Amino acid sequence: MKKLLFQFDTDLHPSVFDTVVGYDGGADQVIGYGGLSPENVKPLVEGAIFTRAPKDKKNTAIFVGGSDMVAGQALFNAVQSHFFPGFQVSVMLDSNGSNTTAAAAVAKLAASGTLAGKKAVVLAGTGPVGQRAAVMLAQEGATVTLTARTLARAKQACENMQTRFGVTLTPMEAFDNEARALAIADAQIVLATGATGVELLKLEHWRDNPNIEMIADANATPPLGIGGTDMMDKGIGRHGKIIWGAIGFGALKLALHRTCIAQLFEDNKQVFDAENIFALAKTMA
Repeated sequence: MKKLLFQFDTDLHPSVFDTVVGYDGGADQVIGYGGLSPENVKPLVEGAIFTRAPKDKKNTAIFVGGSDMVAGQALFNAVQSHFFPGFQVSVMLDSNGSNTTAAAAVAKLAASGTLAGKKAVVLAGTGPVGQRAAVMLAQEGATVTLTARTLARAKQACENMQTRFGVTLTPMEAFDNEARALAIADAQIVLATGATGVELLKLEHWRDNPNIEMIADANATPPLGIGGTDMMDKGIGRHGKIIWGAIGFGALKLALHRTCIAQLFEDNKQVFDAENIFALAKTMA
């Protein structure tokens, strides 16, 4: 029996990236649907849960994606609301790659040094990856500050993550590179999760900071988020700090994504969101 992965995307066009990884993760066929919302997803869910015998439902799974994590979380919850005993399939949420990317970055940082008791700053952290990474750092025992160009955006992101995960994050406005340099002045861990091609810090903003122990940058499009690093950095030492670049931890992100897809087909009750994706990442790092 073929393993069918239904790709439910909140964007108009389902992600090609997610389609490719769906096949690489072991699906025999990936069927994509775009423009989905909690209001229109019910017939698709019913098609997935009613068509195969109980013993065969493990061969059907749902992947929820798209560029908007808030919309993805709502769709993910809506999909599960249509399940009932005996009629469910495994489901995974990874809008904009946020869960797998954040989990890979934080897992590599955790493998490189101690996170508990440290101060971590997530620069430009209001996007999907930044928010989820901030949560994972906090869950590992770090005190986490999340920056944005405006305080209102930072506050909203922190409130969203407190509502979803019950963690406390500190919002901070950091409008430019100089402000971001001040934000990391007493930090031990720095993670950049800004938009592609936007430099958040120059080399001189972190090179001589004696407090910083580890840096990770999720941006792989030049100019990188943190000047003086390289996207290929794999936990190497630069100026006394351990550096992880986007491609450096990206291999774990792809392996993690593929592994999650494979596990969706182990039975029909798998639910992959940030918590268990991160737990899996730590075992793989």
